[in-house]
Amino acid sequence: MSSLHAFTVAVDLAERQRDAARQRLKDMLGAQQAAQAQLDQLQGYAQETQNRWGVSQGRVLQPGLLQHHDQFMGRLEHAIALQQRVVGGHQQRIEQARQALLQAELRLSSLQKVLQRRQAEQQRQQQRREQKQTDERAALRLGAATLPWKESLP
Repeated sequence: MSSLHAFTVAVDLAERQRDAARQRLKDMLGAQQAAQAQLDQLQGYAQETQNRWGVSQGRVLQPGLLQHHDQFMGRLEHAIALQQRVVGGHQQRIEQARQALLQAELRLSSLQKVLQRRQAEQQRQQQRREQKQTDERAALRLGAATLPWKESLP
């Protein structure tokens, strides 16, 4: 009985570990989506800024203003590159979290199968004990019923 209790405790622990791994993956997916939304926003802003400057390219612009625009776009492109690395880092962590969740699910599944086999074996043993007791009682009744018959023989 104690081995079944130990396996039940192990299954409970494995379920909690699986649930924690699932929650970590969910949290990482949320963080990745937020990072991707920020990247999309930066890229959209860069495109919008470029479009605005493209409309005014027919005009003669002062060199200082062009330099300011180029510097601004350079910083914006740098921010986009940094954010792309952040998104990539999230992707790597998500993949690791998926692998950890898979491992936790596999461990839980194997522990559940072992527990089920042990429970089934325990039930079979209990049924055998009950059958043996039933057979013994039946044999005793049969023996008791046949004793008076044996005594009546000469």
